[in-house]
Amino acid sequence: MRPRRDAVLGSTGCQPVAFGGPAECLLARSAIANANAILGSGSRQAAANYRLAACAPQKQKRQRCCYVVAFALLLSNFSMLAQNEVVNLALPTNNDALFRGGGPEFYQYIERDYKGVKSTPWEGGQYGFVRDPIETAQGIVYTRFHEGIDIRALERDAHGEPLDEVRAIADGKVVHTNLVPGYSNYGKYIVIEHRWDGSNYYSLYGHLSSIAVKPNQDVRKGDRIAVIGYTGAGLNQARAHLHLELDLMLSHQFEAWYNAFVKNDPNHNGIYNGINLTGLDIARLYLALRKNPSLTIPQFLQDEEMFYKVTIPKSSHFELVKNYPWMLPGTIGVKTSSWEVSFARSGLPLKVQPSDRQVVQPELTYVKKSAIDYSDLTRGEISGRRDHAHLTESGRKLIRLLTYPD
Repeated sequence: MRPRRDAVLGSTGCQPVAFGGPAECLLARSAIANANAILGSGSRQAAANYRLAACAPQKQKRQRCCYVVAFALLLSNFSMLAQNEVVNLALPTNNDALFRGGGPEFYQYIERDYKGVKSTPWEGGQYGFVRDPIETAQGIVYTRFHEGIDIRALERDAHGEPLDEVRAIADGKVVHTNLVPGYSNYGKYIVIEHRWDGSNYYSLYGHLSSIAVKPNQDVRKGDRIAVIGYTGAGLNQARAHLHLELDLMLSHQFEAWYNAFVKNDPNHNGIYNGINLTGLDIARLYLALRKNPSLTIPQFLQDEEMFYKVTIPKSSHFELVKNYPWMLPGTIGVKTSSWEVSFARSGLPLKVQPSDRQVVQPELTYVKKSAIDYSDLTRGEISGRRDHAHLTESGRKLIRLLTYPD
């Protein structure tokens, strides 16, 4: 968000020299303008009442001016809070075919070679398990998860280079920019932090050709932040696109966890590494918000299917319930020896419940029954079939992130 004029300190950041003089009048006028903007045309009379403060005797003027400033600031805070609660998203490029049926006009196709047959299915640009098909007794299963959506480019120059402008999908703050393509499969990418429902969420923009913003920069919805490109792994000019995610963060202790469990692969992106950001279905969210603009992310995720549950030891480092308190509803006073975390098939955490179960390490306590090996149905966190499901070594390590360093 862009910085605003401070009603108390003014544009210079200094206290007014004295109340009752020109400085006080300017201060009162600034507060009145803010009140008018916040209260709206239906409450002009309430704001007009503040004008009396500028015309009263000096003693009353000083007191009333303080009231004006305090009240205007209070209203401003309420206004910002209400604004932050609304998930008001814009598409990041001019490609709006998602709202006209999507398909090949919106999603960038992938290149597939399945059993010697080459194809370019646009479905591979969607969110979810949409890549790397295998044949099973239950039919074709897509085993590779795609964390975001791939939006195809619309504009190119005479040499075929993409020209599409990339814009922030919502108000927020730039928290990370990766300028070195080789430091990530995303290539050059940006992460913007947004705050809704009292929690932080992160939009990620990948495969960029150039970046126009810097970390700690406030942005508004629709601000230009980059240009589409094809930096990153496995891309070429023909498949230039924007990879877009909307993520939850697993832990602020990620860097220490990464250094402990991942060897011979330096982490150049701190806590904004893709492993630490778990995405939701942003295309479905866009469509859901068109039907219900007041929809919140917790409400949206209520429709997500719970696929497995893991019970983890109680820990003061368990951040999910601190960062996303909506995951833990109505559990005040419940005895807690451990936490049972419910996950979508993608590994997205959906819900947390207190448990009286005593555990010293993560334990798989539920999984949806399937005859297909769970290693093909999840991102490798679980293996086995039916009643023989278990956390894999990589699954245990990833779950450890939730309570690291415990």
